[in-house]
Amino acid sequence: MDAAPDRVAQIQADWRRERPDLDPSPQGVIGRLHRLALALTAELVPVYAAHSLTEAEFDLLASLRRIGAPYELPAGELAAHTMVTTGGLTKRVDRLVQRGLVARTGSATDARRRLVRLTPAGVALINAAFTDHMHNERRLVQLLSDTDAAALESALTHWLAALGGDDPTTPGAPPAR
Repeated sequence: MDAAPDRVAQIQADWRRERPDLDPSPQGVIGRLHRLALALTAELVPVYAAHSLTEAEFDLLASLRRIGAPYELPAGELAAHTMVTTGGLTKRVDRLVQRGLVARTGSATDARRRLVRLTPAGVALINAAFTDHMHNERRLVQLLSDTDAAALESALTHWLAALGGDDPTTPGAPPAR
């Protein structure tokens, strides 16, 4: 049984009527992916907020935590991991330093190099937040059948690779949390 027409289907129908010379079928995929990304963000952000984190702060702490002990990176590398400018990173790090979740330290090998390191409080917070994040993501993926989830993961992996989006240095590529 087909689902009832959604907003994207209505938009496509409007374009078919207004521009019959163009095929709006790509909107069926792109439009739904865009709307899905917004809906997923709306489902993810409350979990971060429950830990008094913004999405950007969660991303920064998760980037440090997943690299392993001693949970530190040079600021430039951390900016690349989080896909923000160094200026944007500085503001985020400043807020997290004030909260005692990260600390800035000097490099043992280069006095000019600044490192950002998770504090013990930061490790504890991101461990708890990431646990809840994984429970939430599992809940969201379980809205699909196992077959659909596997097929979607495969299709998205191939599509992302084709667009170069699996390269963390690609502008606009989102971080893997």
